[in-house]
Amino acid sequence: QVRLVESGGGLVQTGESLRLSCSASVRTFGRYIIAWFRQAPDNEREFVAAIGRSDGSSRYSDSVKGRFTVSRDNAKNTAFLQMNNLKPEDTAIYYCAATFLYSGEHVYIQGNYEDWGQGTQVTVSS
Repeated sequence: QVRLVESGGGLVQTGESLRLSCSASVRTFGRYIIAWFRQAPDNEREFVAAIGRSDGSSRYSDSVKGRFTVSRDNAKNTAFLQMNNLKPEDTAIYYCAATFLYSGEHVYIQGNYEDWGQGTQVTVSS
C-alpha cells in the first residue's frame, strides 16, 4: 500500500494559480499511474487529470483542459498539478490517487486506483 500526501491547497481569487503536490511513500513511484480527482460539496468525486508511468503521457477532463497541467518527478516520488486561471467552480477537495496494477486507457475511473490520499482543499473566490 502506498501512502499519498497532498499539499498546496488554499484560498485564491478567480484567475489566480495554485500548484498541488502529491508525495508518495514508495521507491517504485515510476511504476504507478498517478491521477487527480476532486470533489465539490454535494457533488460526486470526479476525474481531473492523470499522468502515465514512464512516458509521462497525460489526460485531462474537459473542464480543466488548457488550464491545468499534471507532471511528475519520479526521482522525488512526487506528482504535481499546476492549476492556472482558477475559477469558482474549481472549488473542491483535490485527491491524489495511484495505481500499480491498472494499465488500460480508463484512467478516469476511480475504481482503477488502489491508493488514495486524504485530500487538500482548494477554494476559489469570485
